[in-house]
Amino acid sequence: MKIKAVRLYENGFMTQDLAFGGSADKSQLDLTKTYASSLQNYLIDTGKEVILVDTGVPAETPEVAPKEGQKIYQGTRVETYLESLKSLGYNPEQVTKILLTHKHPDHSGELRSFPNAKIYLSSIEADALNLNGENIVRVDFKDGAYHNFDKSEKIVEGVYLLPAPGHTLGNSIVVAENEGLFYMMHGDVTYTDDALVQNQLSVVFEDKEAARVTLEKVREFVKDNPTVYLSTHTPEALVSLEEKRIIKL
Repeated sequence: MKIKAVRLYENGFMTQDLAFGGSADKSQLDLTKTYASSLQNYLIDTGKEVILVDTGVPAETPEVAPKEGQKIYQGTRVETYLESLKSLGYNPEQVTKILLTHKHPDHSGELRSFPNAKIYLSSIEADALNLNGENIVRVDFKDGAYHNFDKSEKIVEGVYLLPAPGHTLGNSIVVAENEGLFYMMHGDVTYTDDALVQNQLSVVFEDKEAARVTLEKVREFVKDNPTVYLSTHTPEALVSLEEKRIIKL
C-alpha cells in the first residue's frame, strides 16, 4: 500500500481564533498568532485499487489574495486537483473508489471527474449534496466496532471509514493500516495539529457537542495506536506523511 498527498495549495495561514475557535475561550486567544495553512487531500494505492480521500476544490476556483482580518487563507495554488493527480502518476480513469469525509467544496469539488469511481460517503452527507446514482454508496457503518470507534465500514482490506460527526453532521474519518502504522485522514476534525494536542476544537459548522465526542475518540485512538495524523489544512501533514511521523499527545 502507498499513501500519497494530492497537493493543491501552499503557504497559507490560519488564525488561532479559527484553529481553536470551536472550543477555546476567545478571551484567552492570541489575536496575533497564526498557524501555517495549506490544502491537500490523499490517495491510497493498494496495488489493486486507486482510492481517493476527498477531491479538493473545483478546478475553476479563482485564486485570491489574503485580506486583512481573514481567518484562513489556503495559500497559493500548487496545481488543480487533476493536475496534481497526474503529477503523482495517475489519471482519473484509474480511480476505483472515492471516500468523501464531508460535503464542503474543498473536499468534494472534483467528484465529477472520475468516471469509473464508486463514491462512498455517509447517508447524511449524500443527502446534503443530493448525490444519487449507481456510483453512490451510502455508508451506514455496518461493520461493527473499530478499536475505540463504535461503528465502521470496511472499504477494502486495511482501509476503514469511521463516523466522526461534528464539523458536519455526517463527517467521517478514513484510516488506512500499513506496515504497523495507522494513517488517519480525517478531513477537518482539527485544522492544525496543535489543536489535537491541546484538546481544542477547530471551527465547527454543525454540532459542537458531537465534535467534542469525536475529538475525544480521536485522541484516545492516537494514544493507543501509532498514528500518522493527516490533516487537510496544515503542511504539518505533509511532513508527517513523508517521515511517517507518529503524532504524540
